[in-house]
Amino acid sequence: MSVSQSRLPLLATALGVGLATLSTGAQAATEWDMPTPYGDRTFHTVNIREFTEDVREATEGELDITVHSNGSLIGHAEIKNSVRRGIVPMGEVIMSRLANENAIFEVDSVPFLAASYADAWTLWEASREIIAEELEKQGLRLLFAVPWPPQGIYTNQALDTGDDLKNLSMRAYNTASERIAQLVGAVPTQVEVPDIPTAFSTGRVEAMITSPATGADTKAWDYLDHFNHAQLWLPKNMIIVSDKAFSRLSDDTRQALLEAAAEAETRGWEMSRQETDDAIAVLKDNGITVTEPSEALATKLQDVGDTMTEEWVERAGEPGQAILDAYSSARD
Repeated sequence: MSVSQSRLPLLATALGVGLATLSTGAQAATEWDMPTPYGDRTFHTVNIREFTEDVREATEGELDITVHSNGSLIGHAEIKNSVRRGIVPMGEVIMSRLANENAIFEVDSVPFLAASYADAWTLWEASREIIAEELEKQGLRLLFAVPWPPQGIYTNQALDTGDDLKNLSMRAYNTASERIAQLVGAVPTQVEVPDIPTAFSTGRVEAMITSPATGADTKAWDYLDHFNHAQLWLPKNMIIVSDKAFSRLSDDTRQALLEAAAEAETRGWEMSRQETDDAIAVLKDNGITVTEPSEALATKLQDVGDTMTEEWVERAGEPGQAILDAYSSARD
C-alpha cells in the first residue's frame, strides 16, 4: 500500500467531519459576544443576563448572546468603538463616557437637572431620540438604557444650607464634580477611590459626591457619618448594537430583540430603584445619618444645577437645547 493510499481513510474521515460541521453550521444559532464593564453582582449585569436569556427563549435559540462581564473581553474604554468597528456586535457603556465626542451624552450627568427617578425618566424620554440619532450616524443602534442610583453628598457633618459646603475639601473625580465644588465654594481635591477612607480619616477630604450604593459597597460608615440623599443626577448605562449585525438578523429575531430590550429597560429601572432603597437601608443600619436636602440646600443645589445646565447647553448646541425644551415641556 502506498503512502497516499494509506492516507485515504484519514482524508475521508476529515472530509466527513468537515461536511458535518458545515451541515451543523447551516442550522446553528447566530452567536454574539457582548462585553460589559461591570461584575456579575452588579444589578446592571444581572439585568443584562436576564435580557440575553429572554432573547434566547423568544428566538428559540436563533440568537445566542454570551455576556462577558467585568471587562473580561474588552475594557470599558474600548467597548463602544469595538462595537462600531464590528469587533463585537453589541456592548454596554456608561453614556457620559462619550461626552468628549458629543456633549449630548452627558445630559444625564448635569447636576439637579433631573433630581428624581421620575424626572430622570422624563429626561430620558426627551433625549432618547436625539441620542439614538447621534449613535445612528456612527452605525450604532440604541437598544435600551438603565440608570445607576442617584448621586448624593457624603460628609462628616450635617448639611443644612449651601453655606455648609463652603471651604470644605470635596473629592473631585472628573470635570463635573470639580465644577460643582467650585460653585458651592468647596475646595476640589483629587482623591482616588482606594484612598478615600484615609483621605477622610486624615481630614484631607471632608465631602464627596457618589451614590448610596457606592457608599454601602465601600463601608462609608468607617470614615464618615452623614449622607444627604440629594439625587444630584442619575447617570445611565446604554446597551448598543452594531447596525450591520442587527440588519443581518431575520425580521422575527430583530423584533424579539427589540421586545426583550424594552422589557429589560423597564426591569432595569425598577432594579435601580430597589438598589437605591437597599443601599440606603444598609447605610442607616450601619449608623450613617441619611437626610434629604433642606429647602435652603435644595435652592443652592438648584442654582448650581441651573448654571451647569446653561454651560452644558452651550457645549451641546441646538440638539442640547432641543432636549432641554422637550424636557421642560414634558414637566409642565
